[in-house]
Amino acid sequence: MDFPWFEFLGLMLAFGINAVIPGADFAMVLRQAVAHGRREALFTSAGIATSILVHGTYTLLGVGVIVGQSLLLFNILKWAGAAYLVWLAIAALRSPPPQPPQVSDNAAARKGDMAAFALGFLTNLLNPKAVLFFLALFTSLVSVHTGGQIKVVYVGSMSIMLFAWFALVSIFFTTPSVRQAFFRFGRWFNRVTGITFLALAVRVALAQQR
Repeated sequence: MDFPWFEFLGLMLAFGINAVIPGADFAMVLRQAVAHGRREALFTSAGIATSILVHGTYTLLGVGVIVGQSLLLFNILKWAGAAYLVWLAIAALRSPPPQPPQVSDNAAARKGDMAAFALGFLTNLLNPKAVLFFLALFTSLVSVHTGGQIKVVYVGSMSIMLFAWFALVSIFFTTPSVRQAFFRFGRWFNRVTGITFLALAVRVALAQQR
């Protein structure tokens, strides 16, 4: 069976356009890059990309349809996501001004890596719009005749693409000149990111089933 390249490229194009539109994931990677550095931003990016595998898996298994059609389940996910973003906003507003990172030991670095990964994973996983986006993407662009193994390739490719995009974002915002520019904002950076997370929380809370 030939690989459906036309379908694959259309799917990746639609996913790629959505990926580069700034949202909660972008705001989180930006904050991690400026406040904590490239390493933690990359681990946060990896967490976001791994969450895409979860969204893709339950969509292929049909669970996404249940969540998309159940008002109760959708609202549970929606309010959990909104609450998580509010928590991130409060944490940002209460944080001290971002400073150049200090050298830490390996144990602390490993702990920071896991925390950064979890931060990215939960930020993407608790976004109810991701559920609706994957449902819309697969129902409109993927044929019912496309094999399960090929769909797995699709999901894996999306995860790799998303990690590559946010890795580039991480690298750009941790270049010395760009990062120093953010340091000059001091507490204003925390206030802007905190308000951004609050605005995203409102946006998630207002999300509706379609």
